[in-house]
Amino acid sequence: MIRLTIAVLIFLLSLLVVFKAPTNLLWRATVALTEFPHLLIIASLLLAATCYWYSSYKLPILTLSFISFIIFSATIVRTYNRASTIESGLNANFSNKNYSTLKKPLETAFSFFTLFTGIDNKTIEYKSIPYKKINDLELSFDFYPSNTNQVSPCIIIIHGGSWREGDSQQLPKLNSYLANRGYNVASINYRKAPEYTNPAPIEDTRDALNYIVENCKELKVDTNNFVLIGRSAGGQIALLSAYTLKNKNIKGVVSIYAPADMYWGAQHPGNKWVLDTDKVLGDFVGASVKDFPEKYKLSSPVEFVESTSTPTLIIHGQHDCMVSFIHSEHLQQKLIENKVKHYFLDLPWATHGCDFNICGPSGQTTTYAIERFINSVITQ
Repeated sequence: MIRLTIAVLIFLLSLLVVFKAPTNLLWRATVALTEFPHLLIIASLLLAATCYWYSSYKLPILTLSFISFIIFSATIVRTYNRASTIESGLNANFSNKNYSTLKKPLETAFSFFTLFTGIDNKTIEYKSIPYKKINDLELSFDFYPSNTNQVSPCIIIIHGGSWREGDSQQLPKLNSYLANRGYNVASINYRKAPEYTNPAPIEDTRDALNYIVENCKELKVDTNNFVLIGRSAGGQIALLSAYTLKNKNIKGVVSIYAPADMYWGAQHPGNKWVLDTDKVLGDFVGASVKDFPEKYKLSSPVEFVESTSTPTLIIHGQHDCMVSFIHSEHLQQKLIENKVKHYFLDLPWATHGCDFNICGPSGQTTTYAIERFINSVITQ
């Protein structure tokens, strides 16, 4: 009976790979299931293997285990299929360069064996640097120096958390990875909702950039080469900063599952059991969309795309139950209309937060795309 119960549980979990999670708790489970599929594949096989020694409930256990195995294996197959097109897709819009001098970039966008072996990624020690003070609030960024110990481009990382949570230590492995590949990385903290509303985080991003420029000699930063990377709410901040600050030294922006069309998002709220969109957006914008629609448009990166906008890498999972995939589709359409260089890495299996495991299917593919995008937009 225990074996059957486990088989049923694994099967039910596998359904989260197929259907969008109906609650916030199950969304978190989906992230783990889609980014550690190899563990569930092994579990399904081991469970099926027990039927060699135990005959009780043999047929239902074998059936459920086989279905679960197929579903979790499908994630691997879909990842290989999507990964095989990334290099050619990026090369269609961006030149293929390799800035790094000490370590080679990932050779492939996805490897099944890397799920087990991991990525060569030595942890880089960071230094917390205050860059701004407002009354009693001190804002800082975590600075990961380039392993070249030379003047190097700087990548600005902007964390997610619905504009009200999270901090500069969110998913830090990418920070070390990029520092290991020859880039300085500054992961910034910014003012949060509901105490602070838009455009406070954009102002903070601008001030962090200005601080780095003013202290570039000490930090060994190439002030001609900045790239902004933001996740979720941080992606909205990164996009809006890149498109509105009009800083010619921001050479590229990476949007990872970001709410790029805030006006549309407010009019089409998602499942409240996953995320209370009305409250989250209202706290950040400072008003409801019915009362002040213009404030939502001013918070929407899609409204500021023009022909001179910053080259953009969009990353979004089609299985996202928190920030609709449609946000990135709207952004892509505006970039196409304005003939802005961009690439859209759409991940059919992935949900919100999919890059949390840098060695997972989404982690590998996003890291591969991000590194090549950065290499292509910086200037030597």
